[in-house]
Amino acid sequence: MPLPAIFEDLPKPVWIAFMILGFIAFWPIGLAILGYMYWSGIMGCWKGNRSMKHWRGPVTTFRSSGNKAFDEYREATLNRLKEEQDEFEMFLERLKQAKDQKEFDQFMAERNGAPSAHT
Repeated sequence: MPLPAIFEDLPKPVWIAFMILGFIAFWPIGLAILGYMYWSGIMGCWKGNRSMKHWRGPVTTFRSSGNKAFDEYREATLNRLKEEQDEFEMFLERLKQAKDQKEFDQFMAERNGAPSAHT
């Protein structure tokens, strides 16, 4: 069995102990172990949270809470938030296009020697 595979099979408490010992021995070692744990997904509670910076893509499915009314409310709220995000991103894209068009029109007016519209 290759060495990395042995490390991946270690339970979370062992990884946490390695990380703490790494910080005690020499802090960059602990930091490296923490980074590896984060990016490899060893810590299951951290999985999926990396994408919260820019929440894109389909709404993830959640386990049932056992309360059907709450689950329906949560799903409706997440869908509404996704729609609002999509609308906002379209709005930002329209603003960017309008700004680009204005800058292009100004460039063309200056290039052709005509006075710019907003000078």
